[in-house]
Amino acid sequence: MSGITPIRGKAADERAAPGIRDTAAQDVARTAPEIPKWRRWAWWAGAGMGVVLLVLLGRDWLAGERSVDGSQLRIATVTRGPMVRDIVADGSVVSANSPTLYAIAAGTVSLDVVAGDAVKKGQPLARIDSPDLVSRLQQEQASLASAQAEVGRAELNVRVQTSAAQKLLDQAKVDQQAALREQQRMQRAFELGAIAQIEVLRAQDNVAKAKIALEHAQHDRGLQIDEAGFDLQTKRQLAQRQQAVVSDLQRQVDALTIRSPVDGQVGQLLVAQRANVAANAAVLGVVDLSQLVLEIKVPESFARDLAIGMPAQISGGDATFTGRVIAVAPQVVAGEVTARLSFTAGNTTGLRQNQRLSARIVLARKADAIQVERGSFVDSNGGTSAWFVDGDSAQRRPIRIGVSSLDAVEILAGAKPGDRIVVSGDDRFGTAKRVRISR
Repeated sequence: MSGITPIRGKAADERAAPGIRDTAAQDVARTAPEIPKWRRWAWWAGAGMGVVLLVLLGRDWLAGERSVDGSQLRIATVTRGPMVRDIVADGSVVSANSPTLYAIAAGTVSLDVVAGDAVKKGQPLARIDSPDLVSRLQQEQASLASAQAEVGRAELNVRVQTSAAQKLLDQAKVDQQAALREQQRMQRAFELGAIAQIEVLRAQDNVAKAKIALEHAQHDRGLQIDEAGFDLQTKRQLAQRQQAVVSDLQRQVDALTIRSPVDGQVGQLLVAQRANVAANAAVLGVVDLSQLVLEIKVPESFARDLAIGMPAQISGGDATFTGRVIAVAPQVVAGEVTARLSFTAGNTTGLRQNQRLSARIVLARKADAIQVERGSFVDSNGGTSAWFVDGDSAQRRPIRIGVSSLDAVEILAGAKPGDRIVVSGDDRFGTAKRVRISR
């Protein structure tokens, strides 16, 4: 009985292997259906289209590092032709001669005009009442009259002294003649034996005395005339000095009436009617409308080429004038340089102070230049590179620019006529070396 294996029944197996029953009893054996040929062709066609799409996407990816909408760009074509470098700027009409008039002395101002009045040269504009200055003038005039009287007295003294000296000289001449005649008479008497020789010698001594007296009279006359003349000259110099003081005070008194130095228009009144002003205080301004200039401001990048004497065309409204540059400021303020233009031709009668006009100044002309429309690429890249458009992509290439005008820039190297350059909007390219331009 030990070699016989007992046979287990179904119930015994279930008791020996308890657990979840499988689904073997539910499985049904089936045969795989055959794939149709048209489906296999469709699968291969789809795979091929996917490959083509990947190739196209790969080409677009290789064509640029980024994509930019072309409507946001401004693209210009490089051309060859004449180029004019000019400046166009707006400016204000100002007067080249607008003097400010001042009070010569302290006093009360009486205004004879109002702002905007047309005036002529020499016309009284205001008067200053200065009693102190007028009083000083009167005092100095009295001193001048006294000095002039002293001059008259000195002139009279000269005549008196000259007359007295001449009288003494004439008397000395008469005494000399008398001494000579007395000597001759004594000499004849001595020869006749009527008198002693000592009388003749005494007569000769008298002649010598008379001669000496005559010489001294002549010398004294000259000294007295010189002395009187010197005193007269001193008095005259004092009178001239006093005359200068009076003339200066008279000039100041005359300047109390403020007159227009030019033909023009009263600008701004700087004091009120009947106001008290100090000496050298500003009273009013006058604008010379015959010497108008246009004051403009130009960017400092153009200022280095701006020179005095350059011709200019000035326009405003329906009027056109010709002018030239007469002054360029030596300093730069807020990135701009101030320049002044004069009107060389045209009737400027209708122009007014602070009127706005436009000026065009030609800096240079080139008959044949490779150029392109000016844009932000000049400033953003410093003029060392530009984006060249080729089909649907753009690539950065180095260039070298020359002179530039308001609407064009010269290209010296790196581009040829016909090339297309992105002149504006390249700030969207970032640091990429090549971009795709979408349409």
